[in-house]
Amino acid sequence: MPDEQIVDRILGTLETVPGLRPAAPLMGDTAAWPWDTRKYAVDLGAQVVEVRVVSEALPLPPLLERAGAAIRAVLTGTRWEQAELRLVVAELDTAAVAGEGADRHGAGA
Repeated sequence: MPDEQIVDRILGTLETVPGLRPAAPLMGDTAAWPWDTRKYAVDLGAQVVEVRVVSEALPLPPLLERAGAAIRAVLTGTRWEQAELRLVVAELDTAAVAGEGADRHGAGA
């Protein structure tokens, strides 16, 4: 499977985990750009697959466990199947810190 295709599948899978979103770099208005800047949140290495995320809810452990399991399933059968999966929380959304994210996403205690 080509790299771009697996990145798309990882991003699609991440969309199924309420409370997390890809951590796209801050580049100003990207609406007119001809590519998906969210793809910069995923690095595919031979030994490590790293996905940077923004948390919109707390607590983090259950969110990261769900995301990890979902992404690991996407990697099954690919050349990245044995790679270490690293989820990096690059940012906490203010709603998560204020306690609103848990209510919206059902991630509360």
